[in-house]
Amino acid sequence: MTAQRSPTTAISYAVILAVSCTHLINDLVQFLLPALYPILKGQYGLSYFQLGLLTLAQQITACILQPVLGLYGDMHPRPYFLAVSMSVVAFGVVLLATAGTFEALLLASAILGLGSALFHPEASRVCRMASGGRFGFAQSSFQVGGNAGTALGPLAAALIVLPLGQATTAWFGLIAVGAVMISLWIARWFTHHQRTMQSAGVRLQPGGPDLSRERLAAAFAVLGALLLSKFVYIETFKSYYAFFLMEKYGLKIVYAQGFLFVFLAAVVFGTFFGGPIGDRIGRKKVIWGSIAGALPFAVALPHVPMWIALALSIVVGLVLSSAFSAIVVFAQELLPQKIGMVSGFVFGFAFGAGALGAAALGALADHIGMAQVFEYLPLLLCLGFLTALLPDLD
Repeated sequence: MTAQRSPTTAISYAVILAVSCTHLINDLVQFLLPALYPILKGQYGLSYFQLGLLTLAQQITACILQPVLGLYGDMHPRPYFLAVSMSVVAFGVVLLATAGTFEALLLASAILGLGSALFHPEASRVCRMASGGRFGFAQSSFQVGGNAGTALGPLAAALIVLPLGQATTAWFGLIAVGAVMISLWIARWFTHHQRTMQSAGVRLQPGGPDLSRERLAAAFAVLGALLLSKFVYIETFKSYYAFFLMEKYGLKIVYAQGFLFVFLAAVVFGTFFGGPIGDRIGRKKVIWGSIAGALPFAVALPHVPMWIALALSIVVGLVLSSAFSAIVVFAQELLPQKIGMVSGFVFGFAFGAGALGAAALGALADHIGMAQVFEYLPLLLCLGFLTALLPDLD
């Protein structure tokens, strides 16, 4: 059911680490936008809905373009897309630093999203190539890089961006240039790897599960619902958790960003362990335990004292985040001959669903308050019970 690999295709830890590092830099820079929200809200008089639109502009480009770019990569592999993507990200962050109007902020957000759309499908493909068959481990390592970058975002905001202002985000463009250099090395490995495999006569022979088109469509629909459940929840946390803490507990911005860092750090650890566990016990079991298992803690979180809420956010971050690597690899195993397209669909749909959900919940918060929105948020996790409808691939 899954791709058969030659015994000569050994795992390349150096490549996986390099791709993970570029993912860290990409997602760190991408998170500068929501990290700026407290400044932008006061400086430009933006509403929660307008902040949600900035998130939407950043993520919707990835939602639309990632499957298309992934399919193109399946037919015409372009390893240097990684370097191009980080160049686009560097340009976007400089534009973000210099934007003086809401319209300019929207443009900067969209350019950052374009860079992300170029990056993820090809990076996911390279990680799978370097995995040596340990697909869950490779995907988790890749995701840990991104989640670590996202987790460092609030610290960068608290220590640099919030005290020094919007213009300081331009310095992160230099970090993106460093990622371009790493991406050029990865591209050279990719090209050499392909030539080596071809000269040795080694080929991956993908063979998917014996499912009808209707069953495949139903499986992807369920995965879409699971991604919506997870990413609207986490994207709402990323965009509005600081506001929730300030509104409900009267916390100062700097401390609220620290709480957000703790939640996102928990997401990093959960993501790492989800993939290897899926390699051992099966992806479907990990998805079951992750999304449905986070529900009771998420329900309790908005109703408890501040320090208990912090502890519950750690549990929710750990449990909920373990699903994503398993979902990505599960989707790849459904269509192993279209790795780029499938990866683009998963990442693109996840980003788009999260952005749309965050924008809608931001608009709702303008009317009922952010604390009330966080009380309704756990209802999304009920979609996790659709996992029962996924086929058994293990």
